[in-house]
This record gives sequence, structure tokens and C-alpha cells, in this order.
Amino acid sequence: MAHIDYFFSLLSPFTYLAGTRLEKIAAKHGATVAYKPFDILALYDRLGAPRPADRPQGRKDYRLQELRRLSQKSGMELHLQPAFWPVNAAPASYAVIAAQKAGGGDLGALVHSLLRATWAEEKDISDDAVINACLKAAGFDPSLSFTGLLSGAESYAANLEEAFARGVFGSPFYITDRDERFWGQDRLEDLDLYLSGKL
Repeated sequence: MAHIDYFFSLLSPFTYLAGTRLEKIAAKHGATVAYKPFDILALYDRLGAPRPADRPQGRKDYRLQELRRLSQKSGMELHLQPAFWPVNAAPASYAVIAAQKAGGGDLGALVHSLLRATWAEEKDISDDAVINACLKAAGFDPSLSFTGLLSGAESYAANLEEAFARGVFGSPFYITDRDERFWGQDRLEDLDLYLSGKL
């Protein structure tokens, strides 16, 4: 059975624009997915890469144009400058980690709802009420946002170390069990082809 390690940041609009395509691809191929949210800003610092706010103006301008085009192509609503961004993504990431450990709900739906909350609904995903609502809607116990704090924090830090060690440099980032790597929501088609044995 194929396996995918999914490294992502809840701060990433490109991760939001991936929608739930990963989950559909995994289901198609019978692949398992390990969700590994990590602190992308800390990763940029470790890599010596500029944070979004510190990038050259031309790259900032291009990013906004690219996001607008991708939003239109996908039919997904996206605010280019959402009310709550950047935001502390750690609490919501801890909730994802706790939900994955607890099971019983739809993890892909939880991740997408948190991303949608930021990029389409302009909600604050550091707010417990927002996190709890997303957990509940995805079929998880809302109390996981509180009970999973300690283990979530430890796993979140470990995910960053693993991401750095395995060559992750952006979000979303997908690594198969054979160490085939795919960066970006625009490489999901290639991941599908790879799992089909066509790449």
C-alpha cells in the first residue's frame, strides 16, 4: 500500500487551493496519508530563505497575481489579503495533530476547513471557537483543541525537524514512501500519475 507524508502549513494559500484533491488521490490509489503540519516561517529561517514579507517586491506582486489566477481557475473563493494573516497557526495545528491521533473524523475535511476559514471566510484560526467549530464539523470531539495541546506542541516541533531533515522547503509538500517528492498544489496531478505508475 502506498503512503504519503503530507507536510503543510495552515498559513499557506497554496495549501488551501489544493482543496481536498490529495484525499481523492489517496483514496483512488488506496494510499495512507500522514498529516504533518509544521511552522513554515521557522523553516524559512532554518533554510536562510526570506519570509513572504521580506521577499523582493517583484516576487510579492507575482505571488498575488498567481493566487488570483489559481483562485479563478479552481473556482475557490480566496481573499488575497485576509483579515487574519499572518496568524499564529500553532493552536490549529495542534488540533489537527490531536485529531489525527484520536481518529473518528474526516482529517482532510478538518484541514481544509481551517484553511478555508482563513482564506475564504476571514476567520481567526488561533481562536478556540473557530478551531472547535472546525473540529466538530469534521466529526471530531471539539475538546481536542484543549486536551491535545501538550502532545500537539511536541509533534508540531518534531514535524519541523523532520521537514528540514527530509528536504521540505515549502507548502504543500508531499513525500511518498519511496521518497518521491512533490512540491505545490500544482503537482498533485503528477503525484496521481506517479502513484498510477505513469511517472
